[in-house]
Amino acid sequence: MLPRTAQIRLVSCHPEVYEPCDDSFALVDALLADREHLIKHQPMLCMELGCGSGYVISSLAIMLGELGSGVHYFATDINPDAAETTQATLKAHGLHAEIVVTDVASGLHKNLAGMIDVIVVNPPYVPTPEEEVGCKGITASWAGGENGRSVIDKILPIVDELLSQKGWLYMVTLTANNPSQICLLMKEKGYASRIIVQRSTEEESLHVIKFWRVVVSNDSPRSDSWFSQFPLKLFSRSSGST
Repeated sequence: MLPRTAQIRLVSCHPEVYEPCDDSFALVDALLADREHLIKHQPMLCMELGCGSGYVISSLAIMLGELGSGVHYFATDINPDAAETTQATLKAHGLHAEIVVTDVASGLHKNLAGMIDVIVVNPPYVPTPEEEVGCKGITASWAGGENGRSVIDKILPIVDELLSQKGWLYMVTLTANNPSQICLLMKEKGYASRIIVQRSTEEESLHVIKFWRVVVSNDSPRSDSWFSQFPLKLFSRSSGST
C-alpha cells in the first residue's frame, strides 16, 4: 500500500529548522480528512507558507498524486536552512516544488495574485515578545508576538491576494490566537470557514481551519448561517467539509 503522507524517516532535519510536531501532524491530518474534496477541487497551483522541514508540502503532493503533473507546488520560508531542508525532503520522496526564501510571500504575491488554489500554513502562533518575531533560525518558526497574532495578521491579507476565486486556505491556530476573531476577519473579506481538525495536547489546543471564498449572487438572500458554528466562545469541531 502506497503511503498517504510524507514518511518521517525521509524527512530531512537541521538544528535550525522546525521538525514535524503535533501541529504539523494536525495540519496533515486535516488535509487527509479533506482529501476527497481536494481531489475533486482539482487545484493547479498549491503553496505552503513557512515550509520548515517540507513534511506538509510533501504530504500534500503525495495526497494529490493521482492528479498527475498538472499540479504545481510552491513553498516559502524566511529561513534559508528550511528551504534546503524542504528541498531534501521533497527529493527523498521523488517530488518537486519551487522553493523561495522570503518573508511569507514577499516578491511572489504580486506575480501570483489570484492564482493559488490551495494554501497551507502552520504559522508562528506562539505568544512571544514582539522582538522575537522574524528572528533568524528556528525561533522564526514559532515566535508569534502578542497573542501569537503578529505573523498571522500579516499572512491573512497576503493569502487573500494570492488565492484564486476557488482558492482554499488551511491554517493552524492556537486557542490563544482567538481563532473566532480570525474567522470574523476573514468573513469581512468574503470567506466562510470551518474547523477540520481540533486537537488538544498537554500544552495547547490546536485548530486547523479551512477558509474558502463565498460567492453570493445579488439575487440571493444574505445568509450568515455558515458562521453560526463559530460563536465568539471556543467553537466545537465540525464533522463535515466543503
